[in-house]
Parts: sequence; structure tokens; C-alpha cells
Amino acid sequence: MAFIDAALAAAAAGARPLVSSTARRAAAQLSCAAYSAAGGDIEDSPVPRRSLLARFRERRALAITDITATEWCEKQMEFVLEHGKPERTEAMKAGSERQAQLEQEVVERVEVTIRSAEDLWAVKFMNFIMGTNQLMFDGITREIPVFQSGYEAFYLGNILLCRSDCKSYHCRIGVVEGSWMIGIIDEIRMPIDDISFQPILVDTKTRVRPTIPSEAQKRNGRLQLMCYKYLWDNLIAEKFPAENFFSYSDLDPNYLLSDDVKQYISSLGFNAKTFEDVLNYFKATCHTLPRSGESLLLRYELQSDHSLLEEYQFTNDARWFKDQIQEVLSFWQGSREPKFVTEEERWKCSFCKFASKCPMIASTSRC
Repeated sequence: MAFIDAALAAAAAGARPLVSSTARRAAAQLSCAAYSAAGGDIEDSPVPRRSLLARFRERRALAITDITATEWCEKQMEFVLEHGKPERTEAMKAGSERQAQLEQEVVERVEVTIRSAEDLWAVKFMNFIMGTNQLMFDGITREIPVFQSGYEAFYLGNILLCRSDCKSYHCRIGVVEGSWMIGIIDEIRMPIDDISFQPILVDTKTRVRPTIPSEAQKRNGRLQLMCYKYLWDNLIAEKFPAENFFSYSDLDPNYLLSDDVKQYISSLGFNAKTFEDVLNYFKATCHTLPRSGESLLLRYELQSDHSLLEEYQFTNDARWFKDQIQEVLSFWQGSREPKFVTEEERWKCSFCKFASKCPMIASTSRC
């Protein structure tokens, strides 16, 4: 089975950035009525500070990694946004390499020339169809992006996508609690007991030392997998919002696909001339998908030899998940100041590259 690593450079001719028209229009607005009531002059009033969403995610979605990094430490997330991500550690690089190895076990990359954003999304939709077939017939697939628009959710199938900070067109987008959101599921399995037909969502994490992860690390992993489940299940439950998708992504449904993309689609046994033709195949496939199971699985491996340290299975908690998302979004939307880690979890500070700049560390040192 062939899957695509779509070779699209950022400067590809004819490609258009996937930018939300809503995001382009977003701007902080001063309430004249509120200021007048306070007895001030509108021209002398300070301009209110824009939210982190408006400042740093105006032209791209909020990634699930943004959500989990915020839950880990809000102040650290603020530092990352203000000063940029620190250089990746060797442990981070090893983790990424392991993810690539796992993907290559079930996914074969094929290069396809992409000439437009519509071509790219057509390839993604076809990869979704093939990835879904792999899941249903082989019982496993990996690297599944999720995409949600408005309050309706959908996902794109077995496509290799970049990190949330990548500047290529390999992206995945969605909405949670009214905010655009993107993510990618490490692995999806079908149960082997022939009793349940609900897919199991799996995330594999690597560890430098042969130790069991802390509760804080497991809590962060639980949130990540619950995000994936939320997006997946909303895809199954809701109708695909095509108009919102076209508008947000600035795509033309009547766009005539390039010869290279049409040839690839034909090699998979489908006939498509326009972008909308591919979208119709995608929507038909979505209707065949089952909801994911309530049981989620975190796997922890040792980086040195990939030996299994622990498989941590837990049950989805919809109420806890919603509370966590609302708490994270209140930070991103600027309704409150960022929180520091709790006293019990200040061990995280010893691994933080911004510890020397952190007010909490400075105040603790003075004490």
C-alpha cells in the first residue's frame, strides 16, 4: 500500500497559505462605551493587549501540543511564545526518530508533485481513504491527523504531517470549544477480540531512563489522547462542514487537479478531476467509520533499545477533559494571567530552559 509524503516547498508556484479569514480579521477592540463610562478620553486610552491566540496563532491553528504544553506549565508556554522554542535536546530528537520508525512499519512514502493547495488537500484526502482502509482491513494504522472546523469535527487519514511549528503545507486543523485546533494520532488499532469494533487510540512516548513516568507526565498524556478522541468522535457524529472548510482554507472546490495528482488518484482505483470529486470520496468514507473506544492507551519505551517500560490503559473522562480544555483556553484567550506549576510539581523547573527568567524561581531564591 502506498502513502504519500507530499513534496511541497513553501515557495511552490500557485500554492496559497491556509489562513483563516476569521483569523485575518481578528483584532483587539476597545469598548468606547466602557471607557466613556469611566470618564476617559478614547484617544488617551491604552490599547488593550491582544490575546495569545491572536498574537501567536492568528495565521495558524492551536496545536494539541500547544494544549499539552500549556497544561504542563503555563508560564513556560508563555516564555516559548515570547522568546521562541529552546533548541531541541538529544532526547527530543531520539523520540522523533522513534516515531518515524514506527510509522515506516506500516506506511510506505511515495513522492507526488504538488502544484497548489487544492492538490495538496486532494492528496491528503486520498491518504485518509487509504489509511482508513488499512485500519479496517489490517487492524492498524499510524500517523492519523485530525481536523475540526467550527463545532463540527473531522479528521484526515494516514498522512505524514509535520510538527505544529513546521512552516510547510503539511498541516492538520480543527476546533475545540470555539478555537481552531490541530493534532496527529500516533497509532490507531482495531481490537483483536472480535467483540468490539471501536478503534483504540494509542500514543507511544520514549524515556531516557528506565523509570516509570510520574503522575504529572501521565496526566499530560491522558489529556493528549482525550483531545484525539474528541476530534475523532466528532468526525463520526457530525456532517462534514464543506463550506467552512473551503472558506477557512481558501480553497476552490471546482479546481482542476494537476495531472500528477490525478495519476496518483487513478493508481488507487479512483477517478477524480476536480478537488470536489476527491472531497466527495472523503465524505463517503467518513460515514463508514466507527467511534473510538472509551479505553485509551499510553505506551512508554526506553530510548536506548525500545524495550517496553509500561503500557498505561485508562478510560476517557469527558467531564475532566472539558474542564482541562476550558482552563487551557482561558490562558490562550487572555482572560487571566499564566499560572506557575504547583509546589508539588516544581521538579519540572529543573528541566526548563527558561528557569533563570522565571519570576517564581527568582522569588523562591530570595526567600
